[in-house]
Amino acid sequence: MTYKGYSGIVEYDDDTRIFHGEVVGLKDVITFQGESVSALETAMAESIEFYLEWCAERGKDPEKPFSGKFLVRTDPEVHSKAVIAASRMGLSLNKYVEKAIEDENRQVLA
Repeated sequence: MTYKGYSGIVEYDDDTRIFHGEVVGLKDVITFQGESVSALETAMAESIEFYLEWCAERGKDPEKPFSGKFLVRTDPEVHSKAVIAASRMGLSLNKYVEKAIEDENRQVLA
């Protein structure tokens, strides 16, 4: 689920028979819940709007959901093989990693 660039994940709680969601990619915590997709969408939007208003009242910049930058630590041998593979494909290491993530996301999120 997305709203204003923020992404949420949702899980179902068998005991309460309610869906619980959380906005991901932030240090701040934004949660929401509902009994249907429509209720979840509304609750997520309301929670994000509340967060944005809360930040504005305090003069705080709201966290951006994703900056597009992240650091990956890996074994030097894996790093070396990735550089070689990227070079063979005519890609920068950054584009190679981006493509690998996109390919994996297509499989996982399909």
